[in-house]
Amino acid sequence: MQINRLLEIIYILLDKKIVTAKELSEHFEVSKRTIYRDIDTLSAAGIPIYTNKGKGGGISLLDNFVINKSMLSEKEQIDILSSLQGFNALNAVDVEPVLKKLSTMFHKKNTNWIEVDLTQWGSNSDNIDKFNLLKTAILNRNIVSFNYFSSYGKITERTIEPMKLLFKGQSWYVYGFCKDKGDFRIFKVTRMKNLSCSNETFIREVPKYSWSTTEDYNNKMIKVILKIEERMAYRIYDEFDEKDILKNLDGSFTVTMTFPEDEWVYGYVLSYGNYAEVLEPKYIREIIKRKFEEGLKKYL
Repeated sequence: MQINRLLEIIYILLDKKIVTAKELSEHFEVSKRTIYRDIDTLSAAGIPIYTNKGKGGGISLLDNFVINKSMLSEKEQIDILSSLQGFNALNAVDVEPVLKKLSTMFHKKNTNWIEVDLTQWGSNSDNIDKFNLLKTAILNRNIVSFNYFSSYGKITERTIEPMKLLFKGQSWYVYGFCKDKGDFRIFKVTRMKNLSCSNETFIREVPKYSWSTTEDYNNKMIKVILKIEERMAYRIYDEFDEKDILKNLDGSFTVTMTFPEDEWVYGYVLSYGNYAEVLEPKYIREIIKRKFEEGLKKYL
């Protein structure tokens, strides 16, 4: 208890600059004599803490003590806080107290510059709960199980050793060792249902990975060239790199996209409705044409 109290006294002094013994004794619910003994202990340990008597006096630390004693540069301090702020914005558990303490220690008060919402518009908080469960499982090395909906429409039960959360192409993924397949795989978080975390742990280390070596991403990569009407400009600039966009004289756009070939790509092209036309390759153009015809039959 005394060690915790000594550390918190330092945090309080860093935050408030000067505090009276009476305020500290009331905060910790101990006597002022105990507080003065704590001050002597801190001073004996080399902490530059001192007291001033009289009106306006109290207990304080030498200015910039922690920063001067720190082995972290100004940039390193900012980088650490930025990482914690980003993690805290994801509603990660137990990050706020650490962020507050380090912000006080580094004398940095702007800790509210980023906000991230993992949920889609109109959805509930399931994705946040899922994210936190996966984060906890990764840190504690717990095995997780779930039902997975593949890009081919198949539903499978999976048990994995989760190792990393990845963000790519506006989506979250989990990278881990799939015990059902006996190999490393990547799973899209939104396709994971009935997620549960077991008490069983694993000891496997995280290897270097490649998107192209996983089940969902070792399909043949294809380059699709689309002509998209001008009124879809908001989507084009949201979803494509500027180097892949060519503005045509008639106001339309020619866009090049490269993805693994599967049903997702076909669905993505179809999501533009009659505002997009596949120029190349020809066989993808025929696939999209056939899917439009099959969809039209449902309305005839």
